[in-house]
Amino acid sequence: MTKKIDWMFGCATALVTPFHKDGSIDDDCFKSLVGRQIKNGVFLLVPCGTTGESVTMSEDERLHVIKMTVTAAKGKNAKVIAGTGSNNTAATIDFTRMAREAGADAALIVAPYYNKPTQDGMFAHFSEIAKSVKGFPIMLYNVPSRTASNISAATTMRLADAHENIVATKEASGDLSQTMEILKNRPKNFKVFSGDDATALPLISLGADGLVSVCANEIPKETSKMIDKALDGAHTSSRKMHYQILPLMEANFIESSPAPCKFVMKEMGLLEENLRLPLVPVTAETRAKLKAVMLAMKN
Repeated sequence: MTKKIDWMFGCATALVTPFHKDGSIDDDCFKSLVGRQIKNGVFLLVPCGTTGESVTMSEDERLHVIKMTVTAAKGKNAKVIAGTGSNNTAATIDFTRMAREAGADAALIVAPYYNKPTQDGMFAHFSEIAKSVKGFPIMLYNVPSRTASNISAATTMRLADAHENIVATKEASGDLSQTMEILKNRPKNFKVFSGDDATALPLISLGADGLVSVCANEIPKETSKMIDKALDGAHTSSRKMHYQILPLMEANFIESSPAPCKFVMKEMGLLEENLRLPLVPVTAETRAKLKAVMLAMKN
């Protein structure tokens, strides 16, 4: 039976990692951004995911960011779901153990990228990890547009049935039918989160438990409020908020995330617009589009 995790619902923010111009992590800025999340109603913090540019960070850097998040969350009723996944099963196990020891409350583990495992390979990968960190909650992360491989609904259910600590999935497949199949057939206590801001509201209406958000980096108060209202069944007000912030949700993916998000946050005075190669700042054309979206949202 899936382990029950009472706190795993609502709006989670896939935290950006702020960098100095020389590429080093801006610790002070990161701590400030996490504090801003908690102050504005976000109590699920997800460091070192796609939005955090984790694949360009060393293991030591990722562990440092996770530890900073854990420290910032302590005593604030916030939980940390640390991104620990890679395309190397043994390395993922080692790093997931490190994150657990660092005080993270759960792990977000992405489907193996580049390798393109079969569904049996996917099952074996996640099974080995789950067995190696028994009792530690795991959220699967399915994002085929980034990994070139999909965790099928059948494999998700197979993993949920086989391992009590595989407690949730972040579905960013863009496949509504697949996500509905998971929602329909999931075991008791298994959580489903939207991995795309724009699909959060429709998925919650179908029974999903929350959102792992990019736009909550920019507007945590509005995003968390929309998700809370949706989960409370306030469909009219949550739908109104959804359409108000939808342009920003979509604009964040005009170019590869988190480049657009970091530009917006720079314009808001929240961080310096520094990314690690191979990501680069957005083009002049995208800047103009993002500025227009920001202006429209103010009016």
